Amino acid sequence: MPAPMTAATASPDLPLAPPVVPAPADEPVRSGVSDRAATQQAREQQVGQRPGTLTIREGSLVPRLFLISYDDTVFEEQEYTSYDELWAYFQANPQLKHWIDVRGYNDLALMQRLMQDFRIHALHMEDVLGDYQRAKVDVFDENRLFLVSRMTEFTSLLEIDDDQLSLVTGPNYVLSFQDDYDDCLDSVRNRLRSGFSMIRHKSSVYLAYALTDVVLDHYYPTMAAIGDYIEVLEDRIFQGRPNRHLLSRILQIKKDIVRFRRLVYPEREKIAEILRMPDAVVSEETKVFFKDCYDHAIQAMDLAESYRESISSLMDLYLSDQSNRMNEVMKVLTIISSIFIPLSFVVGLYGMNFQRENPDGSINHLNMPELYEPWGYPVLMAILALIVTGQLIYFYRKGWLTNR
Repeated sequence: MPAPMTAATASPDLPLAPPVVPAPADEPVRSGVSDRAATQQAREQQVGQRPGTLTIREGSLVPRLFLISYDDTVFEEQEYTSYDELWAYFQANPQLKHWIDVRGYNDLALMQRLMQDFRIHALHMEDVLGDYQRAKVDVFDENRLFLVSRMTEFTSLLEIDDDQLSLVTGPNYVLSFQDDYDDCLDSVRNRLRSGFSMIRHKSSVYLAYALTDVVLDHYYPTMAAIGDYIEVLEDRIFQGRPNRHLLSRILQIKKDIVRFRRLVYPEREKIAEILRMPDAVVSEETKVFFKDCYDHAIQAMDLAESYRESISSLMDLYLSDQSNRMNEVMKVLTIISSIFIPLSFVVGLYGMNFQRENPDGSINHLNMPELYEPWGYPVLMAILALIVTGQLIYFYRKGWLTNR
C-alpha cells in the first residue's frame, strides 16, 4: 500500500488556510514511479474530497525559495532558506517588483502561508499542488491573474516530459510554483540580470507574459526533436530494417504527439481568453505581446497536426513495408512449391508398387517397363532437371525472380 498523502481542507469561499499540518523534515527520495503514474495516483486519492483540499503529492520535492527583486535601476537575486526572511524583505520593499519562485511542494505549512499572505484562493492552490491542471487563466480579487502553463521537454527516453508552471500576479509581484528544481525559465532570469530587458520597466503582468512566452518557445525544440526522430524512424524503414521494436517506437511517438497536442490546445485557449479581458486586467499594450504568444500557440498546433499526419503516414509506410516483405516471402515459397509440384508428381508416380511380374511368373508389359531399362534412372533425373530449368526460365521471363 502506498504511503498516505498529507492533506488539509479549506473552504472554497475563503482563501484562508486551515491549521498547519507538520510536513516531513527530510527531502523525499523520488521513487521509480513515473510522473504519469504519480499523477493518476493523486487523482484517484483525491476523488470525493471537498473543494479546496490541499494535497501534497507523494514524491514531491522539498521547496526551494528564490526571489528576484528589480526596478529600472535595482536588481537583487537571492535564494532564501527561511520564508520569514523572504516575506520580510518583500514587505520592506514595496517600491520594487518581485518574482517569487517556489520550486517544490513538499511543505504543506509553507503552502498555507503563501496562500494566506498572498490571498490565493484555496481552489487555485489546490490546482497548484495537484500538478496535473491543464493550461488556463482565472481572474480573481483586485484584477489579479492565476495562470497555469505546461512546460515540455523531449527526454532522452524519447518521451515528452511536462511540468506544470503556475503563476499568480499581483500589483508588484509574480508568484510562480513548479514541482521541479530545473526549468526552462533561465532565459527570463538572464534578461532580468542584463538590465536592458523591457521586463525591468513593465508591470508584473508583463513578467507573466514573458514566462508564458518562454514556455511556448520551448514547445518548438520539443517538436523539432520529435520531427528529427520521425525522420530517423523513416530512414530505418527505408533501409529495410523494420521490426517490432521499431513499431513500438512509432506507436510511442504517436502517443507523444497526441499528448503534446492536448497540452498546446488549452494553451491557445488560455491566451485567447487573456486577449478578451478588459484593459483594467490586462492593458492593451501587454495584449500586443500576448497576441504574439497566441501566434506561437497556433504554430505549435500546426506543427503537432503536421507531425500527427507524418506519423500516420509512417505507420502506413511501416505496414506497407511489412506487407511487401511478406509478399516477397510468399513469392519465394510459391516459386519453391511450384518447382517441386511436378517433381513430386513424377517421383510419386514412380513410387507406385505395380509388380511387373505376375504371380504365375509371366511378365506384365504395361506395368512401368522403363523400370528395367539400364539408363532409366539417369534419364529420369535428366527429365527432372529439364523440368526445373524450364520452370526457372519461365519464372525469369515473367519477372518473378526479380523485382520487376
